[in-house]
Amino acid sequence: MTPLLKLLLEGGSLNTAQLAQILKLTEAELNAQLDALKKDGVLLGFRPVLNLSHEDTGVVRAVIEVRITPERGGGFNRLAERISKFDEVESCYLMSGGYDLLVFVNGASLQKVAAFVSEKLSTIEGVLSTATHFMLRSYKEHGFLLGGKVEETERLKVAP
Repeated sequence: MTPLLKLLLEGGSLNTAQLAQILKLTEAELNAQLDALKKDGVLLGFRPVLNLSHEDTGVVRAVIEVRITPERGGGFNRLAERISKFDEVESCYLMSGGYDLLVFVNGASLQKVAAFVSEKLSTIEGVLSTATHFMLRSYKEHGFLLGGKVEETERLKVAP
């Protein structure tokens, strides 16, 4: 992993001038590296980490475990790519274990997410089963703790 990629992952909300200074580059050199990463499809965008528990966003988030039948010559790829194209799908991952795909979905309501699963996702040929889990609260997003304040020096109690 390049120093720039590592810094992008760990640097939080640093601007390009700060990134360039840390990496001992000019802003023009940094921007050229960022453009190269975008061109190569490595850097797809920047995204803030938000604590939405303080806002009424009207968004319901769900995680769906999907079992699918692999296809000859393509495995899971064609179905995973098809599922990924739905607007409701935020992320889609191929998994090992009891299910094949882990799909993160956003919807306006529980009913909208349920309708997506029953009318769009589960009706796709090759989808064997789904298990939907609605996210009730986030405690940590992308490495950032949300909500309660925990002191760094606070230690868990040890019982004999």
